[in-house]
Amino acid sequence: MKQHKVTVGKFFQYLILVLVFILLVGPLIWEISLSFKGPRDNVYAVPPYIIPKSPTWNNYVKVFHQVPIFRYMLNTLIVAALSIFGNVAFSTMAGYALARLKWHGRKLVYLMIMVTMIIPVEGVIISQFLIMRALNLQNTLLAVALPGMVGAINILLMTNAMAAIPNELEEAAEVDGASVWQRFIHICVPECKGTMTVVGIFAFVGSWNDFLWPLIVLSDENKYTLTLGMNRLKGIFIQDPRLIAAGAMVALIPIIVFFLCFQRYFFRGLEQGALKG
Repeated sequence: MKQHKVTVGKFFQYLILVLVFILLVGPLIWEISLSFKGPRDNVYAVPPYIIPKSPTWNNYVKVFHQVPIFRYMLNTLIVAALSIFGNVAFSTMAGYALARLKWHGRKLVYLMIMVTMIIPVEGVIISQFLIMRALNLQNTLLAVALPGMVGAINILLMTNAMAAIPNELEEAAEVDGASVWQRFIHICVPECKGTMTVVGIFAFVGSWNDFLWPLIVLSDENKYTLTLGMNRLKGIFIQDPRLIAAGAMVALIPIIVFFLCFQRYFFRGLEQGALKG
């Protein structure tokens, strides 16, 4: 009876895993399949089929011919670089100040930062736009990157990482005459490199996938980011979802490559403790 219960339990576990896999990975597989389907493939077939009957690369070639992919990609890389630099630098300094330094109002500031996590972007986007216009930054890549150069979730990650560092390390450095900045740079930052990598990955993915804010703040097509530029395929090729799928894959590939390059550091950062043992 006990073995029967274990078997039934494992069956439902695997069933749930399969359902989750279908829900999460299924749309991606369908998008990849759609991007390779040729003119003879019926994209509206019932039931749908995954393997194209006439696979072709022409959809990707047409995307590169119709949309200036490399210009949009360069714009997006500039925005992503600013976002990564800002989040890693500012979140690390904020995390150190909140976790390691003693000052009045620290808990209140930390609480206010965490409260911003529950405020939807749509609730502050008009204020962001008015600020960018007042600073005369409208229609610039800096305006696209600036609101995302530090995030509350990244500050939370860095605060927790800084708090996990043993006090003895800083106390020993302080006894040797190290200043606050020296303790921050030489003691705390090396201990939090894994979490800093996680912050960098979050910043890259967030800035690369952002669509709403660039749509609002940019009016010059030459400054469009990749996701915003790919949206032009809908207007031009509304009757051909194959090209839209190919454009979506082009925008997704850099994220996959970036994550594969840093996945080891990503998981290490999530599991990072006080000391590397």
